[in-house]
Amino acid sequence: MDNYRIENDALGAVKVPKDAYYGSETQRALDNFKISNIKVSKRFIYYYALLKKAAAMANHDAGRLDDERFNYIIKAIGLILKGRYEDQFNLDIFQAGAGTNTNMNLNEVIANIALELANKSKGDYSYIHPNDHVNMSQSTNDTYHTAIHIAAYMESEALAKALEALIESIRKKEEEFKDIIKLGRTHLQDAVPLRLSQELSGFEGSLRYALDRLSYSREHLLYIPIGGTAVGTGINTSKDYKKNFIKHINDLTGARFKEAEFIFAQMSNLLEDLDMADALDVIATSLNKIANDIRLLNSGPRGGIAELIIPEVQPGSSIMPGKVNPSIAEMLNMVCYQIFGIRSTVHYAANNAQLQLDVFMPIVSFNLLFGIEILKNAALTFKDKLIEGMKPNLVNIKKHLDEDLSIATALSPYIGYAKAAEIARKAYLENKSVKQVCLEEHIMDEKKLDEILDPSKHV
Repeated sequence: MDNYRIENDALGAVKVPKDAYYGSETQRALDNFKISNIKVSKRFIYYYALLKKAAAMANHDAGRLDDERFNYIIKAIGLILKGRYEDQFNLDIFQAGAGTNTNMNLNEVIANIALELANKSKGDYSYIHPNDHVNMSQSTNDTYHTAIHIAAYMESEALAKALEALIESIRKKEEEFKDIIKLGRTHLQDAVPLRLSQELSGFEGSLRYALDRLSYSREHLLYIPIGGTAVGTGINTSKDYKKNFIKHINDLTGARFKEAEFIFAQMSNLLEDLDMADALDVIATSLNKIANDIRLLNSGPRGGIAELIIPEVQPGSSIMPGKVNPSIAEMLNMVCYQIFGIRSTVHYAANNAQLQLDVFMPIVSFNLLFGIEILKNAALTFKDKLIEGMKPNLVNIKKHLDEDLSIATALSPYIGYAKAAEIARKAYLENKSVKQVCLEEHIMDEKKLDEILDPSKHV
């Protein structure tokens, strides 16, 4: 028993490691939920601790938290925010619904650090209590949801900057490649020509749309259900608690969080979180298309399209000497597939809200923050290790363009669609160019033909 202390909760006595800063409710969760060995995100704990600081400040403003206890609690939270005591937050992401375990883990650790600062024993909750003082004016139901909004909003700013950097890198390549005309492709078949810069502008445009979608979603995360406590009525909160909390959290974060317009809707749903998951899905869909296109255009080096040359970052095969794969693009594909799964998880969680609460917030918080992190890192890696070193294979680009059959499209206004199709078909069957067939059939003189079939006139 020298290694343990006894704490009591509503269900009875619990043995807690003597040196632990967490308490009985955390210990029960550690015992009950040994599921994945994936822990609650340290970044989520950071923002939840920041929320606890703003809540303590708002309670102090209202005179409900005296100076002495307030100062100890604020000092304890400050140590957590500096990265101390990270080993006290080890709960599995698969835990009791709503995130009560995580909320109480934080409440207990803050309380016991504060007790130690006050020269009192861990577990001496008669002086500073996890529920009565640290969790004052709060419920898991409003704070956990608010913490998701704060964390996802703040962390997604770095994702937005990563996308902006990737967009700018692509835009520079557009400028660099603006004079290169190449073969277009639809249905994975040859199509009319376009500029390489125009092809890349398709990448840029889809990412700009995705970035706009992210910005829209982030704006909605600014509405938070703080002060709703258990069901939205605000039971046990002081008159100006919400107003003061929002002032303090905005001072702490530099953001523009505001009261939920329809707090009962926000308390009982995860719609803003689903919207963020949808935004991540849109980003991933855009990035996945870009990665796939680059893999196709890089395919080869001899048996594929091979119109783009991308940086070689590592050997590609354990059995085929000299083989080099588009590893960075493949990494991006896999990240995008993970995001599609994240969106699906959040979708199911958001679609199973019941009455006054959606209890599946823990899996939503983990997935959103994980998705934001891997998308940010993948976008920056893709920019640094692929886009910035990407070059055109001018030899193959010219070869494919010279052999283009779809340039017969340019003849349609002069000889009609049917005749142009007949020429293109004959050129294919006889392995000739469109120009050769036209000259053989005396369609028009060579000078006029060269003018019409000049790819630069059609891009």
